[in-house]
Order: sequence, then structure tokens, then C-alpha cells
Amino acid sequence: MVRPVTESVAVPLRIDDCWNRIGTRGDGSCPKLAEHMRCLNCPVFEQNAAALLDRPLDMADSALADITTARSGAPEMASGTHSALVFRVADEWLALPTEALRHIDDVRPIHSLPHRRNGAVLGVVNIRGTLTVAASLANLLQIERTANGRTEASAPRTGYTRMLVAAHQGESAVFPVDEVDGVMRFPATAPMPVPATLAQATASHASGVLAWRATTVGLLAPGRVFDTLARSLR
Repeated sequence: MVRPVTESVAVPLRIDDCWNRIGTRGDGSCPKLAEHMRCLNCPVFEQNAAALLDRPLDMADSALADITTARSGAPEMASGTHSALVFRVADEWLALPTEALRHIDDVRPIHSLPHRRNGAVLGVVNIRGTLTVAASLANLLQIERTANGRTEASAPRTGYTRMLVAAHQGESAVFPVDEVDGVMRFPATAPMPVPATLAQATASHASGVLAWRATTVGLLAPGRVFDTLARSLR
């Protein structure tokens, strides 16, 4: 008696690899980047990653390679391009490299620390179950605010306040900001020298300035920001 031979035929899995087209590995035009900063923070990426890992075992190795490469950001480094999140503190437009950012959160209650009088340290905030130090970039960078929280030259804006969760060398911090504009991609040669007109404290924490739409933004150096924050915590 001849038994029918059954074969395991891999059904092609259709995955929209949007991260390669419009995400951090593509042209950066995805509107979700303004919220999630990097594709690895996006639920769409996570869903597709899970689907890739659920494929048959003979396809698992390539799936793992796809996900690892997407998370590593290696193509971005190889192409000589970088990305940064642009945001506003009072009237100052600033940017942080996306590799230093973990996610963006809505404003949450900040719990003050007893006997802590340093204006740069606001307290601690519960971020996804972890108490994290919250710090004021306005105070760290000595950006002047008026009594209503804006600078004298401020004009009405439509942005919403957010909390940026950043990390550097294993240390995390939360920075409340007045507005998040979006993610910009730029070649390594794009940052210009910090001009003498930039406020001294901001200049000392910036690695350069970038042209962004109709203005310029100060590209902050995460190491310098976290060094100043560490001194404020002592």
C-alpha cells in the first residue's frame, strides 16, 4: 500500500516591511515616527516582528536576522546618516539623537524629592512601573521662562507638552518638553559649529546646530546633558 507523501510547504508570509520604506531604514517619512521616534518602539513593527518569529522553523533564522538588523540601526550608520528628535523647550528648538531616546510619554505626575533644592531636578516620575529621575532642560540649559512658563517672545503654538525618556550609559532620565516636532534625518557632515550667539549653557551642551525647516536647532550631546544632571543630583 502506497501512502501519500505529505510535505510541509511554507506559505509565503506577506509582511509590510514599512521600516525599510518609510521608517528609520527608509526615507523617514512615516508619520508614526513623531510619536515613537524609532521603528523598534512602534506597535506595527512589534506585530510584524512577532509574525516573523511565528513562521516555520526553517524560516526562523532569516526572520531573526531581519529583526536584529532592523533593531541595530546598522544600515543607518553604514550610510553615514543620523537621526534626531526635534522638540521645543520654551522658545528654544533642540534635538536629541534618537539612539539616546527610549520613548515619548504623555505628561505624568512628578513626585518631588525631600530636601532637594536643585532647580534642575524636578523629582521622580513613574514610567511604565519604574521610578525615573525627572529633570528640567530649561534649568539645565538656563533657558529663561516667564511666569506663565514661556519666554517673552513666545507666540501661541499648537504643540502639546510631552515627556522624553532618554538614557545614556545605563542611566535614564525624563525630560518634560513643551512640544515635539518630529524626527529629522541628516548626514554626519550636516551639523554646523555652535554659534557664539547661542546661550552659553545651551552651547556647552550642544555638539552643533542643524537647519530644520525655517529655523535652526541645537543638537544636544547626551553625554554632556547627563554629566550635568549627575552633578545636579549630588
